[in-house]
Amino acid sequence: MSHIRGKDTRIEVLVRRYLFSRGLRFRKNDRRYPGHPDVVLPKWHTIVFINGCFWHAHQGCSKYSIPKSNVEFWTAKLTRNHDRDIAQHAALESAGWHVIVVWECELAKPVREARLERLYTEITASCSMASNELAGLANAAGPVNAGGSIV
Repeated sequence: MSHIRGKDTRIEVLVRRYLFSRGLRFRKNDRRYPGHPDVVLPKWHTIVFINGCFWHAHQGCSKYSIPKSNVEFWTAKLTRNHDRDIAQHAALESAGWHVIVVWECELAKPVREARLERLYTEITASCSMASNELAGLANAAGPVNAGGSIV
């Protein structure tokens, strides 16, 4: 397993190129956040994890199946990976981040463009929703003077 890449995989590079080409700027593999997200978009307050179906136990996917040898080891390992992912996503969401997971199988050629387009929409929509919520809070609090304090 020491030869398995943890970052800059083919699918990560593919997603990052697409996001960059659409004008989005981001940090990659940021260690300040739980799970070291593959893509962090601070402006959009969004985090993207690009997961391999096997390593992250993508349920219902043809690329995920427990190997026939050493079944106990693989079951325990992949279950731990899956549980860890859930805990990390929950921590990020409770900190106010919008978490998006892109699966390896969603980037297969026949469906790739549609998934990347949907990813872009999810990212940009998350910020406009957050902006609308903040605007609603500001309006509920009352008028604000030039110094930024509520009048």
